[in-house]
Amino acid sequence: MKYASKAQFDRILILDFGSQYTQLIARRVRECQIYSEIHPYDIPVERVRALSPKGIIFSGGPASIYQKEAPLCDPYLLRMGIPVLGICYGMQLISHLLGGEVVRSERREYGKARLILDRPGRLFKKIGTEGGALEVWMSHGDQVRRLPSGFRGLAHSRNTPFAAIEDAAKRIYGLQFHPEVVHTPKGLEIIRNFLFEICGCSRLWTMQSFLEEAARDLRKRIGSRKVICALSGGIDSTVVALLLHRVIGDRLKCIFVNNGLLRKNEASQVVRLFQHHFNIPLIYVDAEDHFLKRLRGITDPEEKRKRIGRAFISVFEREAKKIGGVEYLAQGTLYPDVIESVSTKGPSSKIKSHHNVGGLPERMRLKLVEPLRELFKDEVRELGRVLGLPKEVVGRQPFPGPGLAIRVIGEVTRDRLEIVRAADEIVIQEMEKAHWLDRVWQSFAILLPVKTVGVMGDERSYEHAVALRVVRSQDGMTADWARLPHPVLGEIANRIINEVKGVNRVVYDISSKPPSTIEWE
Repeated sequence: MKYASKAQFDRILILDFGSQYTQLIARRVRECQIYSEIHPYDIPVERVRALSPKGIIFSGGPASIYQKEAPLCDPYLLRMGIPVLGICYGMQLISHLLGGEVVRSERREYGKARLILDRPGRLFKKIGTEGGALEVWMSHGDQVRRLPSGFRGLAHSRNTPFAAIEDAAKRIYGLQFHPEVVHTPKGLEIIRNFLFEICGCSRLWTMQSFLEEAARDLRKRIGSRKVICALSGGIDSTVVALLLHRVIGDRLKCIFVNNGLLRKNEASQVVRLFQHHFNIPLIYVDAEDHFLKRLRGITDPEEKRKRIGRAFISVFEREAKKIGGVEYLAQGTLYPDVIESVSTKGPSSKIKSHHNVGGLPERMRLKLVEPLRELFKDEVRELGRVLGLPKEVVGRQPFPGPGLAIRVIGEVTRDRLEIVRAADEIVIQEMEKAHWLDRVWQSFAILLPVKTVGVMGDERSYEHAVALRVVRSQDGMTADWARLPHPVLGEIANRIINEVKGVNRVVYDISSKPPSTIEWE
């Protein structure tokens, strides 16, 4: 069976105006099996024409349209006959460019809101009826006061007279709320209506299609040259290794670096998996001293990530020299890694550097191969299933590339790593025992840079505090803290305090992403 190439996929362009939800829009579109790409808001019209999209989505953003430096796209995009959906700032931009009026709201609207449908239109087809109500997620301080010529309102809320708008003849639509977030229960149905009812898209984007396309691209790019793969044992690098091994066979050399920042028994598990289950040759490098030396005295999290990234590259380049003739380094970089590290496609704010993106040195002897760079975590898991990965690997919780270094807040030392490693093992054991491990996105322990007073064995103690972080998520872009049963929390805390030497207090993190991130550093 032949699968569509990227050129044959129906394509949706998402223009980034600075929203931290931009990637979530792309993910929602792909959930509908439609290929999506994110581009800067100022993409040239000629580039859009060359890409031949079936539709364009304007993201939200933090700016106000009446500000002097507000990001603006080329107005001609609205005259190309391509369906357009504007979300939040994107809707205000459409109204502004087409002659409407946008003003500061008398009352800002954040969080859940009740949307009243004035007329369903094609955007709300089979979702609601006139006068009906929907729960949506708002996040804005501006609103459209006067619509452009040819537009009509589709819905309103208590504070927003035009919460959804359309010019059906020109196929231009706007939503003041965010359909891409899970807090808008019918949001995905609204996006589906835009994709299928308005844009006329066909479902061709699947992980099998991606696999065929990626294999073609890798064969063309790599040719007969050698590649080393930076293997961590996580789902991302494992999928990269299997994909490359399928394409180039023995010209792939996988390198597993034990940097001393791993979880308990992780190194032996990775070696066993690759040598005995996958039958892929693996080079094991013990570099614990090398990494800990680089991290000595460092407390700033950004500097930690950068030093770890540079340390990895130095090890890989040394090993590549031993092998000889290696030109490429493959790694499991994902779309969120890129976006959270550096704004390469739009004005979205930088959140943190990832060791394999923002932490890489400017000059490298090896060329990077990142076949998963445009995928989200759930897509990588699906690709893993297509490649035949066992369930226990596909469902493995994400583990950060910098490892336990960013779960030790403050300076990273052997003693502090041992504390967080022992606590982390207890978290995993108890979550599995309570049948919660597969029900959450991540669960782990963090060693805090503070000591607290306690009483242990009738004596005063002054020891470390550990934070417990357990979150639920679909893709890692947004997350909510897990409401673990109190007996489970109690057993985890009790075991950590009793079994991990140097800890006398455990606290539970009940913050969500956003505003917090999943990891503490």
